[in-house]
Amino acid sequence: MALFQHILFHCLALLCAASSVSSHSRHYTTPSVPRLTDMFSHVSVNQSLSNFFGGHNIKLLNNGSMVTLALDKTSGSGLASKDKYNYGFFSAAIKLPAGLTSGVVVAFYLSNADTYPHSHDEIDIELLGNDKRVDWVLQTNVYANGVSTGREEKFYFWFNPTLQFHYYSILWNSHHIVFLVDNIPVREFPSNGKFSAAYPSKPMSLYVTIWDGSEWATHGGKYPVNYKYAPFVTSLTDMEMAGCTINPKQPDSSCSNASLSSIDPVGGPDFVKLSNQQVTALGWARSKLMFYSYCKDTSRYKVLPQECN
Repeated sequence: MALFQHILFHCLALLCAASSVSSHSRHYTTPSVPRLTDMFSHVSVNQSLSNFFGGHNIKLLNNGSMVTLALDKTSGSGLASKDKYNYGFFSAAIKLPAGLTSGVVVAFYLSNADTYPHSHDEIDIELLGNDKRVDWVLQTNVYANGVSTGREEKFYFWFNPTLQFHYYSILWNSHHIVFLVDNIPVREFPSNGKFSAAYPSKPMSLYVTIWDGSEWATHGGKYPVNYKYAPFVTSLTDMEMAGCTINPKQPDSSCSNASLSSIDPVGGPDFVKLSNQQVTALGWARSKLMFYSYCKDTSRYKVLPQECN
């Protein structure tokens, strides 16, 4: 939902996390997984993305290979990809702001709301700031065809995301959407069966933003942004956008099934399903770190979405 759609249910969602857990106190041995981020080339920020908003709070560094985005009293800031994609692998190494960051949202997401305002799709990674007791939280979400049903899942980190860069990635193809942190899958959203009606299928742009989510982000809005600690600065590097670029005004120019290796970099057999290592890692992340799933929120949904049954 990123910058434009957040509603009251977040209050209920975050109340599900009754205990305050710190990533600093967790010492997990992470599973071994293939490094998908090593399979794609890095792209230059200034050549692949353009200012979305808050240009005065955007700073390019290292000849365009790194960028900082800031939130202060005047504005947040954000970048948008120059191309639209119909499937792909999207990743960035991100270091989050340290200190008291309640209400701050850093989002790495795909959306086509600019092209399809009434039937848009969206695939979200949202990083939600912390109050004095709780560390940053990872939220994932999927929207399709303008349906307002949110499909959020929330996770604690197994590391401190403010100390160094960590990889946040989205794999999206005709088979599934996979959300990954440091190459570890934390969520898989398949395209088949009961999930098919909620599966994003139209071309989307990539967005990276930081903004004020005081109304909902930290404990359902209980802790707003405290600008005494501003500016809040997030840093990004190692950007990867390996996808099938498309002109939405020319649907016949969409990615062909021919020569998938050269046209659609995530359409080959290596990306059809998770490997055995990835399946094991997915189970680890969900059992150890997930603390909220929309499929278990019966206070929000009197009738659960069909894929939850």
